[in-house]
Amino acid sequence: MMRTAFHRLALAAASLLLLTGTAVARLTPSAEELWRDVEIIRTEHGVPHIRAKTLRAGAYALAWVQLEDYGTRTAMNVLRASGNMGRVFGRDSIDSDFAAWRDRQRAMESYHRLEEPTRDVYEGFAAGLNRYIELNPTLFPPGMPQFNGYDIATLDIGGAAGGALRNYQRLLDPTLPRPVGRQGGPGNNDASADAEGDPGNVGSNAWAFAPSRTKSGRAILLRNPHLAWNSGYYEAHLTVPGVVDFYGDFRIGGPFVVIGGFNKYLGFSTTNNAQDLDELYVLDADPETPAHYLFDGTSVPLRRELATVTYRAGEELVTETREQWTSPLGPVVHRANGKIWVLKSAGEGDYRAGEQFLHMMRATSLAEYKDAMKIRARMTSNFTYADRDGNIYYLWNAALPVLPHPVVDDTVAVPARETRQVWTRYVPFDSLPQLLNPKGGYVRNENNSPHWTNLNAPFDTINPYPNFQPPSMSLRAQLGAQLVSGNQKFTLEDVLRLKHNYRMLLADRVKPDLIAAVKATNPTGDVAAALGMIEKWANTSAPESRGGTLFEVWWQRYGQGLPDSLRYTRRWTASDPTRTPVGLSDRAKAAEAFAWAVTETARRYGRWDVTWGEVHRVRRGKVDVPVGGCGNALGCFRILNFARDPDERLVANGGDGWVLAVEFTDVPKAYSVLAYGQSPDTLSRWHSDQAERFATGNYKRIAFTEKDIDAQAVLRYRPGEKQ
Repeated sequence: MMRTAFHRLALAAASLLLLTGTAVARLTPSAEELWRDVEIIRTEHGVPHIRAKTLRAGAYALAWVQLEDYGTRTAMNVLRASGNMGRVFGRDSIDSDFAAWRDRQRAMESYHRLEEPTRDVYEGFAAGLNRYIELNPTLFPPGMPQFNGYDIATLDIGGAAGGALRNYQRLLDPTLPRPVGRQGGPGNNDASADAEGDPGNVGSNAWAFAPSRTKSGRAILLRNPHLAWNSGYYEAHLTVPGVVDFYGDFRIGGPFVVIGGFNKYLGFSTTNNAQDLDELYVLDADPETPAHYLFDGTSVPLRRELATVTYRAGEELVTETREQWTSPLGPVVHRANGKIWVLKSAGEGDYRAGEQFLHMMRATSLAEYKDAMKIRARMTSNFTYADRDGNIYYLWNAALPVLPHPVVDDTVAVPARETRQVWTRYVPFDSLPQLLNPKGGYVRNENNSPHWTNLNAPFDTINPYPNFQPPSMSLRAQLGAQLVSGNQKFTLEDVLRLKHNYRMLLADRVKPDLIAAVKATNPTGDVAAALGMIEKWANTSAPESRGGTLFEVWWQRYGQGLPDSLRYTRRWTASDPTRTPVGLSDRAKAAEAFAWAVTETARRYGRWDVTWGEVHRVRRGKVDVPVGGCGNALGCFRILNFARDPDERLVANGGDGWVLAVEFTDVPKAYSVLAYGQSPDTLSRWHSDQAERFATGNYKRIAFTEKDIDAQAVLRYRPGEKQ
């Protein structure tokens, strides 16, 4: 470990040696060049429509509106990715900077290989951050750096993230300290923010309908992610004439954290899939030569890298240097007892993720869209697609390694002594599960495996590659299939109503056994009355329904800690994927839990026959309204996560929140709602103004054409305009 004090001027000079002349001007463009070339038009509920002359100006404005609505979060996300946390917050943040160091180096090495439009976006976004920070210095901590294109490009470098690498290091060396200090920094936008509440509710729904299934004869796409309401879905529209015209969710934190949306020709949506992109290999160290390992009958050197980061110590800036080791297979995780552990990750060092998404946003046909997907820099997720030509398409997407060894748990290291024992290539794109225009006119996914994306065209449950996602179909997925797999034709409005279906499929599967179990105990009093209510209950989580809340409390008691094999008479099976699980395996426990739930529900909520909406609420700002929807475990399609308020009411804080549906008429017709609004700032006019809309299933009509945007404009301005 080496430490050296530097004067600010010396550091600035060192930076200029790296980025000289025109490089500096390009990477950190002046805001004066850009604010004149872009206008932000806010329509109903604050949706920003960005009209720019160039991609650089459009990205400048995109950074501006993210900061405007979400405060410092985007800038802090870039600060962390660029490895500059220590400069601002001091030494307790340098672990984060060392974790980011390798990705930062890769971004700098590969930057010149990116297409010019991609670099334009990165540099424009950096300029927007810099201009906003310049004009709003009191919102940010002292010492914020000037960002450049390298900093933004680092967000899109592929491979195992620094945090994942540290987790493997701690797994192999328990003596390493757990994270302390400001590892993620303010505005942390990591995956932990997505995992609030029930992890089973983290995911999405997506539907696409072919013209044969719509009353207009045009394809329809539904987009419906389920994440925590602090995960930063952000509705925006970016237009650069002749270059891009894309409306969708630009997730807070960077220019290409795009998850789904549409242009004039096509649209796409993502749903999480399960894939294993990392393999931990253990190698034999060469006993004769330090820092070498034995592989393919020869001694192979490890590469020693000296990573240096800068941190603030009082008024000084100080550097610290640490060794990092890597191999041709991937970064070194641990070395001990004659062994070397390395992590080989799909997409390691890939720099084209942003470029791929820009291609997807600009695609005008299925062929162009598939060409973009074949870049394979976006390495995960199911993609559901529809277009103006009437195509619907589903892709289980993954840059999935072809394993030459059995699939192992993430915690298991695979011994490797030869190249043939490690993976060296991906499953070919054409071998990935995908469906184009299948019989029945629909594709859908609810985070389950691809096997029953369309019930008319199931995939073989014996996967051709052992690390494909194994067969699965949750209750939510089964309900989704039931909702769309018939022959009925839909309008766009029908699709949105169907998406808000309140049915609770678990009740369909187990309520008959529950009723029989309780009746067998000859119930009296409140238990008998409550059972009568359950018998009449329509098995929904509709706000006005009585019975759902009691059923929810009962299920939590009955199923707590039990595996499915002990909950159900028949647990889920791939041989009967749409009718299992079913029944209750322990009727005595079911009856006992029901009696307890009657008393407990009354204790919590004042009586056992409360409606669902009396207990389950949307509370945001001054809005406090009932809402329907429930968790994945209960078999709802309208997924909601809840947190308990002091008054015992359950308040939505995740699950459904962002819903978009678009019909590809000559001019796309679309509706959306963003439950938590454009801004988390409680003082913003756009903080809670969509909350009641969402709770009642009332959508806003999207303005897409210039004429409609102008007609709905509530605010127009040039971001960072010189006064």
